[in-house]
Amino acid sequence: MTRARDPWPPLAIAFLVLAMAGLVATFVFNVWAVVQMRDFIGDLVSSGPAVSSITVDLLVVAIAACVVIVVEGRRLGMKRWWLYIVLSGITAIAFTFPLFLAMRERRLAAQRATDEAAPTG
Repeated sequence: MTRARDPWPPLAIAFLVLAMAGLVATFVFNVWAVVQMRDFIGDLVSSGPAVSSITVDLLVVAIAACVVIVVEGRRLGMKRWWLYIVLSGITAIAFTFPLFLAMRERRLAAQRATDEAAPTG
């Protein structure tokens, strides 16, 4: 008898926790900016070289994350992989990328369970 695979492997749970942390943290700061009626984009690029540096740094990471989402989503046949990219513009890549990674781990675990259950012959 084979043991059923856990649909939420530990790595998927770790990524899910990161996604929730990213959602909550960015939501708080975004709401704070709206309440203070700040120019969100202007503040990112005009508050000095350190802020501009981290903005460019995070932008490059976000673009790389989107590339990973496209490549891995297609390779694994994940449904609606593009939605993670769209949602990152509405929420934050700090939420959607770890969420994508969690769903990717679930997909890989399901594929491993299917492969193990397949008869060899």
